Amino acid sequence: MVMYYCLAIAMFIPIALSLGTAPFRIKQFSVPNFNEPRAQADQLSGAGGRMVAAQKNAWEALLLFTVTLFISYANNVNADQIALACIIFIIARISHAVLYVLGWGIMRFLAFLVAVSALVSIITQAIF
Repeated sequence: MVMYYCLAIAMFIPIALSLGTAPFRIKQFSVPNFNEPRAQADQLSGAGGRMVAAQKNAWEALLLFTVTLFISYANNVNADQIALACIIFIIARISHAVLYVLGWGIMRFLAFLVAVSALVSIITQAIF
């Protein structure tokens, strides 16, 4: 059951990051552009621009996590066996997003490595 909660959280991360760009849009442009939000997002600078990049990265991570969970499900891996790895993945991805916005590149890379390690752990349990 934990893996489903983690999947739900992973689905929420990019949405939360998208909503989080609103204060940066208001600060930089005075008002969010609801007609062309992507064009405005591409013009954000500083932490706002990094938040947009973190959001794009979160969508990519969601795809990898979803495929990884599907592989484990298709191979009849007991959900309890991968629960800890799922939790670690979510903590690492949330940390990755925060560190991305803060501009802490090395720490963000370490969070990325932890998340990838969690995915590798899940795949390993599915294959072996």
